[in-house]
Amino acid sequence: MQGSSKSGIYRKYIKRFLDIVLSLIAIICLSFVFLIVAVLVRVKLGSPVLFKQKRPGMNEEIFLMYKFRTMTDERGEDDELLPDDVRLTKFGKFLRSTSLDELPELFNILKGDMSLVGPRPLLVQYLPLYNKHQKRRHEVRPGLSGLAQVNGRNAISWEDKFNLDVRYVENVSLVLDIKVIFLTIKKVFIREGINSETAATVEVFKGNSSKADGL
Repeated sequence: MQGSSKSGIYRKYIKRFLDIVLSLIAIICLSFVFLIVAVLVRVKLGSPVLFKQKRPGMNEEIFLMYKFRTMTDERGEDDELLPDDVRLTKFGKFLRSTSLDELPELFNILKGDMSLVGPRPLLVQYLPLYNKHQKRRHEVRPGLSGLAQVNGRNAISWEDKFNLDVRYVENVSLVLDIKVIFLTIKKVFIREGINSETAATVEVFKGNSSKADGL
């Protein structure tokens, strides 16, 4: 009971306080990196420098997530965007493999849309596809990194990702967050699990074989 109480206090008060302090420190310390990456994106990929997309956050509330763009706007003769693997340049792959494209999300954390640690915010169109178990990932703020990111990232199945997301929701604590942050730093340096085996970036989630089950 006492451990549960401490976990509740951390989840409700301390976690958000740490998000504000640490994201602000990171933004200040990495301001020069922000500037360099922004200039390179503008030169190599064009404008706009930031990629903005609506994502579901805590309690499925929609927010606008910021990232550095990693793809061009190349289109075919039909004026449709070319496939991701064509528009994703060598420079874009570098940004993704080093997670530099994720840096603007620090402003989402500062605003309260996201947390340093939590389930990654996915696409809005996935919301109707989740089963009851998977929907639990929205009981906390989405994170810059999470259990799924340090346990395979895009190289594991959607089922495994969601199970790890829910495991995090059920076990939020300071110790777990510290562990995820340090493992994230390690993963960034070894550049592991960036892509899935079947897609240039991440495989599209198409729903569950059966949404009637509780898992």
